[in-house]
Amino acid sequence: MSAREVPVSESAERAEPPRILRTEVRAARRRLAGRVRKTPVFHTSVDGPSGPVPVSLKLEFLQHGGTFKVRGALNALLSTREQTGHVVVASGGNAGIAVALAAAQLGRDCTVVVPESAPHTKVAAMWAHGAEVLWHGTSYAEAQQRAVTLAAERGAEHLHAYDMPAVVAGAGVIGLELEEQVRGRPPVLAAIGGGGLIAGLGAALGRRRQIVGVESEHTPALSAALAAGKPVDVAAQSPATELLCATRVGDIAFDIAQRHGMPALSVADDAISAAREYLWREFRVVVELEGAAALAAVQSGVYTPEPGVRPIVVLCGANTELPVV
Repeated sequence: MSAREVPVSESAERAEPPRILRTEVRAARRRLAGRVRKTPVFHTSVDGPSGPVPVSLKLEFLQHGGTFKVRGALNALLSTREQTGHVVVASGGNAGIAVALAAAQLGRDCTVVVPESAPHTKVAAMWAHGAEVLWHGTSYAEAQQRAVTLAAERGAEHLHAYDMPAVVAGAGVIGLELEEQVRGRPPVLAAIGGGGLIAGLGAALGRRRQIVGVESEHTPALSAALAAGKPVDVAAQSPATELLCATRVGDIAFDIAQRHGMPALSVADDAISAAREYLWREFRVVVELEGAAALAAVQSGVYTPEPGVRPIVVLCGANTELPVV
């Protein structure tokens, strides 16, 4: 069989994912200047299994659209060479909100394909930013397949929610901000989801700081990938609608996690819910469940910092129903 006749699936399996360099993250920061918020860091202590644990909370839920994903969406739309007037993305929630907001800011039309399980709060936010929302399938993977086809049918630009170099570089700007905001090189804990956030942090910080990924126990996408030696599908088995996130980690995130020796910690759904309730009760901070996952690792004892170390915990999203308790 000639090289031209190799099936796309086999060729794709052999292809290495693109490596995102720190220079690309710096370029993203320049591109995003004045378009995104440099979110603050709050130094405090939180309850842990054996007493107070000092942490630095990166308040990324204060980002436009209530999600870190706006950084990647804007960077992707601003950096593309062949712009169309229409962009299509598949999303279970926050990526759709982010792309809808970014497209509206840049005067472009946006269509978001969501699975039938997408939370109404997040769909309403997409509508509020002027997006067309189409329901397809029962999973993110099915919605993603439809988004690719739809973009081709409409001659639109297709954005991937998390496994795309420009999206990862945009998320990585958070890491550059943390270098300016927090002294020393403490570890950074962040939710995994599809991997865009941890990949961006890894691209920005390299081995300067340890990045610790945190996933809910019902979707151990990164843990499963690291065990298998490649990204694999995992079955989501959670009654929590907000935690119906990607069931397969992105190729870029897997590559960075594997090369950097990035740990993936699994946290119980109950611990994530408890961490979110704690944030509201103690600080009057409202985040969604995935936004509280990294803190749950600290509070539940799944992650224990070394003595004298104050870890950074990224609170990454706030698109949730109220009340939270």
